[in-house]
Amino acid sequence: MKFWVLAGAMALGGCGGELIPEARPAAYVPVPAAPPAAAPASVTAVKGQTATRLIAQFGQPAMDATESRARKLQFVGPICVLDAYLYPPSNGRSEPVVTWLDTRQRDGGPIDQASCLAALAARQPVGR
Repeated sequence: MKFWVLAGAMALGGCGGELIPEARPAAYVPVPAAPPAAAPASVTAVKGQTATRLIAQFGQPAMDATESRARKLQFVGPICVLDAYLYPPSNGRSEPVVTWLDTRQRDGGPIDQASCLAALAARQPVGR
């Protein structure tokens, strides 16, 4: 019995009146968000744009072709090619707008449209 009393006393003896401060997690410091890209990188943001807005966004197109009422602007970047097809609205009273997009890698392979748009938006267009 003396053993247990002695063991308990020794255990309690190490607990002076001083409390050990609790460990606290480091304060949360938010990471600043990256500034928004100047160019839209989503397909829905590009559809409905006029040729003027596309050129302001991606620079001068590598190709600008018109056939009948349709217009095709082609933008070439380091990793992909974007073909934007513009057609006048059904009422025919305003500028043609992008209604269809086609993207591909420079070697012709497939690429995600959003990835291609982001790559084109990230580059410095000629003339800026």
